[in-house]
Amino acid sequence: MTGVGNINPAIIESLYGEALVLADDVRAAFDLAPAKETGLPRDHWRIALSSEGLKATTRVMHVLAWLLNQRAYLKGDMSEFQLQRTGHLPPDRAPDPESLMMLEPMTRELIVDTTRLHTRVARLDAAWQAERAQQNPDGTSAIHRLRERLGQAVTRL
Repeated sequence: MTGVGNINPAIIESLYGEALVLADDVRAAFDLAPAKETGLPRDHWRIALSSEGLKATTRVMHVLAWLLNQRAYLKGDMSEFQLQRTGHLPPDRAPDPESLMMLEPMTRELIVDTTRLHTRVARLDAAWQAERAQQNPDGTSAIHRLRERLGQAVTRL
């Protein structure tokens, strides 16, 4: 990760702060408080709120986990090998348009905010992965290359 110019401690810390605020907002928004009068059957509203709440919460938690891994790496608490093994951002699950329409405008806006944050972090993750691929164009891991060298050394004996 040392060469990725668009990932630095200031960006990671800024995104981390933003993700923490969003996580708190998501928790508050998706607290299954009594249903507000929406004109929809209560069960449909609750299902929409639950499913979109789970997706938004998962989205933010994935981003936070990715950012925590980056912070640990940048502080020297995690090796690059560990980061490569655990530091990838899982793909997002898009909100369901029909479910979104059942939710209040502020809740829909919050979901959009979580999606935007995930998209931004996904771009950073993709850039980092692309750099890793350029540094290792044949796709073999350092462990695989080491095993090959050891195997060659043993056969020469």
